[in-house]
Amino acid sequence: MTSVEPAIEATYADANAPVDDRVSDLLARMTREEKLAQLGSTWAFTLLESGRFAPERARPVLAHGLGHVTRVAGATSLKAAQVAQAANAIQRFLVTETRLGIPAIVHEEVCSGVMAREATIFPQAIGVASTWAPELNRQMADAVRAQMRAMGSHQGLSPVLDVARDPRWGRTEETYGEDPYLVSRMGVAFVRGLQGADLTDGVLATAKHFVGYGASEGGLNWAPAHLPPRLLREVYLHPFEAAVREGGLQSVMAGYHELDGVPCHANQDLLADVLRGQWGFTGSVVSDYFAVNDLHTYHHFAPDKQQAAAVGLGAGVDVELPATDAYADALSRALDAGEVSEAQLDEAVSRVLRHKVELGLFENPYVDEDAATTTVNAERHRDVALEIARRSLVLLKNDGVLPLLREAGTVALIGPNADNARHLLGDYSFVAHIEALIAARKRRGLLGEMMTIPDDLEIDESIGGVPTVRDELAARLGDRLRFAPGCDVLDPSTEGFAEAVAVAAAADIAVLVLGDRSGVTLGTTTGESRDRSSLDLPGVQEELVRAVVATGTPVVAVLVAGRPVGTDVLHEECAAVLMAWLPGETGARAIAEVLLGEVNPSGKLPISYPRSVGQIPVFYGHKVSGGRSHWHGDYVDSPVAPRYVFGHGLGYTSFAIDDAVVESAQVRAGDSVGVEVTVTNTGRRAGEQVVQLYVRDPQASITRPVLELKAFARVALPAGGRVAVRFALPTGQLGFYDRSMAYAVEAGQIEVYVGFSAAEHTHAGTFVITADPGQPTPKVFTGTAEVRQL
Repeated sequence: MTSVEPAIEATYADANAPVDDRVSDLLARMTREEKLAQLGSTWAFTLLESGRFAPERARPVLAHGLGHVTRVAGATSLKAAQVAQAANAIQRFLVTETRLGIPAIVHEEVCSGVMAREATIFPQAIGVASTWAPELNRQMADAVRAQMRAMGSHQGLSPVLDVARDPRWGRTEETYGEDPYLVSRMGVAFVRGLQGADLTDGVLATAKHFVGYGASEGGLNWAPAHLPPRLLREVYLHPFEAAVREGGLQSVMAGYHELDGVPCHANQDLLADVLRGQWGFTGSVVSDYFAVNDLHTYHHFAPDKQQAAAVGLGAGVDVELPATDAYADALSRALDAGEVSEAQLDEAVSRVLRHKVELGLFENPYVDEDAATTTVNAERHRDVALEIARRSLVLLKNDGVLPLLREAGTVALIGPNADNARHLLGDYSFVAHIEALIAARKRRGLLGEMMTIPDDLEIDESIGGVPTVRDELAARLGDRLRFAPGCDVLDPSTEGFAEAVAVAAAADIAVLVLGDRSGVTLGTTTGESRDRSSLDLPGVQEELVRAVVATGTPVVAVLVAGRPVGTDVLHEECAAVLMAWLPGETGARAIAEVLLGEVNPSGKLPISYPRSVGQIPVFYGHKVSGGRSHWHGDYVDSPVAPRYVFGHGLGYTSFAIDDAVVESAQVRAGDSVGVEVTVTNTGRRAGEQVVQLYVRDPQASITRPVLELKAFARVALPAGGRVAVRFALPTGQLGFYDRSMAYAVEAGQIEVYVGFSAAEHTHAGTFVITADPGQPTPKVFTGTAEVRQL
């Protein structure tokens, strides 16, 4: 074996040279084969044998270099130190065995933490959004960054910035909910935490799925989205724009779906004109998995793979994931035929090389293998996960039965999610995707032959000590806890009902832990490609609820789910309902703490909670002419209002808003207006509350929503405590896209409302914007909130 050393005297190898000079120098030295390799990728397991790097297997794959390595941690069962060892071996081969010695970017999924065997499993994104605490999301991303860097990874495929208003869609759980402002605040915080202050110690964030993926036809995965241009810009593009312009986002993933007849991977208007031209995005656009060739095979938009490659690169898709397919020989033929230009190829390659330089890969391609385990398994990461889990739980209803008193008799614990740690985890947790690898192996391929799993790949689907709700309650209640599962999430058997009913009838209170099993395989009920036509609990769980409620024992329902679920019977007949979403490895502890009053619940819904699928879409920010059937109002068979409104969430204390004041009656466009409120904890115990500020524009030249969230602040108060919350609201936040589709802040009156949900609020006042038509007001993404003790 002959090692080929890179040209160390070259400008690209000079760490002190400007980034642009290094990229230009390296690009000028590259052959077409080497350039194409930088736009491609390969699954990590194609380079391994029995868990270790296999040079002879890797040599034909890496001969000309490589852009990305796909999931060294997430597509294997390697432990943290082994992941670092494998990543180092891959990089060492690229640095020493290829002509130019260009390291690869290793990417991983990071939807609920790093998708790795020993990494911290955080709450799913919909739960993180329920905290209404962007700083916690930044801390989560910071923890993810440390874990990824320790294992030799450089790009995370998150945050998911899809606005979700149809909970039939299985990926609702991966989102931050229905509101573009809340989604943008969570997304910007995640981007900043993941990328860090400097990319030499940071991880590239990848916002997805660009754009409108969650607005799919019928709530079906990969289905077309029907979004008019103004709605697309004001709601669905808004979080991405904030991530780019405010957060410094470095990567975007295009969506699988189509908009107005054009698949997103072929949409030059979006990827080139809007993203790069209007927003000034300078990072890379990566494909969703297999999506370039899907332009041919799925959308029938391109007649063959060659045209798919030309269309994808021409539209602005720089990198093909998860494995090189269309961007290999097919793209080379397209270049020869003049269907895409060499200049476009060079632009895409330059972006990939720039990332590699900025990440410091040429100077530091390797990581400390011995340090990986302690960094990945650090207790400080689990502490962050626990804080998020605690604040993510949303108490939807409470007739006074919560918190449970430790000394108050026996507790019946029932339900398929009560004693199953797997069911606490989201669809992009490690074990969920290991299940997908097992399914792919059995079927000899998944999503196409590009994901054929080698027979020598070790697959370990163990969870590894994650406690269940039963574990955590038993540790607190001892022999006062009685358990019966009752049924499974999906299995139609009711054989366990009799035992569950007997246990409930003999108890002082029954806790039903119900909901979903998240994942991407056929045995799951929520997650990617696990869309549903009903929001009833899956399987026979609704029947179990009826049977237990019929005993007369007060029932607390704990919903461990990826979307709003449950019928009228559950929500009306149960004495309390706690929404736990998919709370991750510390979720069971958080649930037990809230049930027993050790923690006061403070989560708020980031998505409206429908009564049934017949209401969908139901969301708070509808137009004045929406949200009702003119002229009677409600449906014949149901109210039009959601079961629980956006921003709703109860606790074990009470709060009140006093002295809501808009500080200025008039403000010039481009300036800010102050809004101050006093918040008092009127209850008997300490608690946290989220103060929410909404606006309404009743005089606009384009019809506006009845309410728009523009600011929020989480406050913590002792019993009887008071604080003043002052919001600085920039008028640049209050614009919209006018009839010429230009962003405009119009002169006129703005109404301001402050409260604790989209329905529970007080009118703080109004102010008038004065605008100079010749001086357009720049868009602003957020203001500030200051909390002052009184």
